[in-house]
Amino acid sequence: MELLYQYAWLIPLLPLIGAAVVGIGLISFNQMTNGLRQLNAVFIIFCLGTAMVLSGGLLWSQLQGHNSYSQMVEWASAGSFHLQMGYVIDHLSALMLVIVTTVALLVMIYTDGYMAHDPGYVRFYAYLSLFASSMLGLVISPNLVQVYIFWELVGMCSYLLIGFWYDRKAAADACQKAFVTNRVGDFGLLLGILGLYWATNSFDFGVAGERLETLVASGSLSGTIAALFAILIFLGPVAKSAQFPLHVWLPDAMEGPTPISALIHAATMVAAGVFLVARMYPVFEPIPAVMNVIAWTGCFTAFLGATIALTQNDIKKGLAYSTISQLGYMVMAMGIGAYSAGLFHLMTHAYFKAMLFLCSGSVIHGMEAVVGHDPVLAQDMRIMGGLRKYMPITATCFLIGTLAICGIPPFAGFWSKDEILGLAFAANPALWAIGWGTAGLTAFYMFRMYFMTFEGSFRGNDSALKNKVLDFYDLLPAFGPGAMDVRELDHDEASHDDHGHSHEPHESPLTMTFPLMALAVPSVLIGLIGRPWANQFEAFIHAPGEVVEAVTHFDWNEFYIMAGSSIGIGLIGISVAILMYLQGKIDPASIAEKFPVLYRFSLNKWYFDDVYDRVFVQGSRRLARQIMEVDYKVIDGAVNLTGLVTLVSGEGLKYLENGRAQFYALIVFAAVLGFVIVFSVV
Repeated sequence: MELLYQYAWLIPLLPLIGAAVVGIGLISFNQMTNGLRQLNAVFIIFCLGTAMVLSGGLLWSQLQGHNSYSQMVEWASAGSFHLQMGYVIDHLSALMLVIVTTVALLVMIYTDGYMAHDPGYVRFYAYLSLFASSMLGLVISPNLVQVYIFWELVGMCSYLLIGFWYDRKAAADACQKAFVTNRVGDFGLLLGILGLYWATNSFDFGVAGERLETLVASGSLSGTIAALFAILIFLGPVAKSAQFPLHVWLPDAMEGPTPISALIHAATMVAAGVFLVARMYPVFEPIPAVMNVIAWTGCFTAFLGATIALTQNDIKKGLAYSTISQLGYMVMAMGIGAYSAGLFHLMTHAYFKAMLFLCSGSVIHGMEAVVGHDPVLAQDMRIMGGLRKYMPITATCFLIGTLAICGIPPFAGFWSKDEILGLAFAANPALWAIGWGTAGLTAFYMFRMYFMTFEGSFRGNDSALKNKVLDFYDLLPAFGPGAMDVRELDHDEASHDDHGHSHEPHESPLTMTFPLMALAVPSVLIGLIGRPWANQFEAFIHAPGEVVEAVTHFDWNEFYIMAGSSIGIGLIGISVAILMYLQGKIDPASIAEKFPVLYRFSLNKWYFDDVYDRVFVQGSRRLARQIMEVDYKVIDGAVNLTGLVTLVSGEGLKYLENGRAQFYALIVFAAVLGFVIVFSVV
């Protein structure tokens, strides 16, 4: 088993080799490499599959009680400065390795069906493999410097994949929006890392945390400065995990192909932020002010995402805001000290959210047979309906994922979300109240999505409704990077699978439905390992330095009250969704007309994009124009004036240079006479 640890570095290296080999082939032998489409896909899947087997072996070893293992080499040295690089395998990294490899492998299998006729099929696989490699490198990084390197690689891969269909302006703008927004958080992270090293002289997570706590306790470092460093580091996860106020990039990231939407939202980019909060727990935990900031940021983000998801009609964007909300729960859990609960929800959410996104891709794939390759019509739930009859596997899996995210027992999401809410109630009842209400909103909008998509009658052949949907999107404001102009559909139609038009959608091929069924299993069962009366997950993944005591007496009354309240609010949300979207006893349009301000507020995403566009986009342009005016009139004016003075003085002085000594003597005499007169007057 020790040999497995010594070769753990192969886990991120294998998908990197796959990406490098295929990428070199695309650059050097493009036509031949693209001609061997499925051979390249099999090679990349084999590399990741091998990494998954190694990851599973490491997790099993950690479950059996093997000690944490690290292997380091000195990377740089200068005087007293020493920087080591390597990898660390502990409970957290072993768990994350399995989550990333399993989800990524199923996404890659799914991609074969979803991108089957796309000319960028091979390029997409290369990007996916590089993305998986970057995330795997991140989770085994032993220090902040190595984390930051892989952190930026993850951001670069997300940029490439969100903008994969770069010939669509909407996709190109969306990847730029994601890139710029994440640079804001990453700059804060970099400042925090440098500040932490300045204070503690260490990039190691645990050592830096211990030294920082000692410095603050001894008075050698101000508590305010320590809190500032921690908040700056937290800015990185705020951007990566789409927390308020840097959440705006994630919904626009839906412009990328659906497989990458599933990977970003489940196991890679957004999970990286929560993972870093967990890794930096020794720094955050001793500073109560920082923990409060983390908790309230997560709580507000959970509520924000849920309220916006209520009115979304694009199936992928509805799931995107759902992800923002669920990430808020994880971050809130970290902030209240519920370390294992936050990571437990990260794990359960990874599986059921990956399944939900892949289900949405299956729906889009089926809808394109009816409406063509118009992404607006293929993704708008208002022209779906009744798809359960045509796509039974997709519908069943989507329903399982919906029940899981709504927190209905015994599905996985119930155990993880209920644990967060129970611990939030003990830490701060206000946080619990907001999280509890958000759980009700989650149940409502998720079943709204399910009923609009899979129940009722199919509406995809209603031409009048299609035109109404397109007109509705034309009324929405288009602004700044990431705004989708529904008329910008000029990307190559050959880049999608052309089934021709029919009157009925169809079920997806086995390569797409198999990953759905595989993900449905953990979505149902994996939560059982975190049962509060026998919490095996907490015993395995407890916080650094925490001593986990065995539960000798479990309070069933408390469990029934807390679990009953969370199930109850979920059932209320589901009931309202049934009355509105299944039975039609409540008209959503009449409610929107009765509360137009709230409806528009949710539909326009709390106007965050409008505000950011006016303040940062338009504001930056106005500032740039003003700077250009200053540059043109002041700086260029001063330079031009200097040149003019030099030119005029030179032109005037050249007449004084005539070569006659008598004339020069006369000038000297006149100058001396002038000085005498001036000084005599003074």
